Amino acid sequence: MQSDREKEGRGRHVLCVGAAVLDTLFRVHDMPTGQGKVLPYEMLQIAEGMASSAAYTVHRMGGRASLWGAVGDDETGARVLRDLSESGIDTSGMTVAKGARSALSTILIDDRGERMIVPFYDHRLHENKRSCTKADLAPFDAVLVDVRWPELALDVLTVARQLGKPAILDGDVAPVETLERLAPAASHIIFSEPAAERLTGLSDVSTMMPVLHGRYPETFIAVTAGPSGCYWTEAGDPRVHFQSTMAIEAVDTLAAGDVFHGTFALAVAEGMESRAAIQLSSVAAALKCQVFGGRTGTPTRADAEAAMTAWLAEAAPQS
Repeated sequence: MQSDREKEGRGRHVLCVGAAVLDTLFRVHDMPTGQGKVLPYEMLQIAEGMASSAAYTVHRMGGRASLWGAVGDDETGARVLRDLSESGIDTSGMTVAKGARSALSTILIDDRGERMIVPFYDHRLHENKRSCTKADLAPFDAVLVDVRWPELALDVLTVARQLGKPAILDGDVAPVETLERLAPAASHIIFSEPAAERLTGLSDVSTMMPVLHGRYPETFIAVTAGPSGCYWTEAGDPRVHFQSTMAIEAVDTLAAGDVFHGTFALAVAEGMESRAAIQLSSVAAALKCQVFGGRTGTPTRADAEAAMTAWLAEAAPQS
């Protein structure tokens, strides 16, 4: 039976924009350190990518998810579209680029949950940008874009802001000029720690926050630091807030950030307060890390809320 929150979430529709990739995941005991042969002991092929995994998370969290991205007109592209559609994502807005090869990644994941990613993106995938008008975005309650298709991402963020909708940027590692181009158009930015470090030239998250807020003072800004928690500032308020996260033993960190972003986007669409949204997003990402298989480890809304309730009760000071 669905919770009240899940039923509420069903009315919220999030558009995710960006990567759609066929990933081949190999699980190995240790990362390779030089030449030679590496023998994995588990393997999985799945369609994912930052925006795709975030869209799947929106669906798992009880919302409705649509995806705008691009695949090639090849067998891989057909498989990616089929896999994502069967996972509950509306792919009707996807672009099929004629003559382009679909994106592929080979990913090694070791016994500590860390990963090594070797991606391939054909530049021809993004040569023809789809339309993005106010009418196109009218059905959505929030948008979430990644950095893989900057031209389309900028259009979506800009039009969403014109419509007064949450316009959320997944500020992952990308050329600095791409981040600087997209950031001013967003209402909310969630930077990964490496991306924030690249953008600010600083290595400590607590010192990054005032710099980032100073650059984008009217934007909600968060920096996720994995097991070290999440820091954020509210639009128009320079005070730095912090939220720890649930301690786990990581099995697979692939797609954890995407799970955080998808959960957060739906929470924002639902009007959830910032700390509660970050708590839920952090717990969902932590639960995902306990399961091998990229986005397949994404928890349901009910599982994430139950784990969050237990974690917060355990962390609360005892009277």
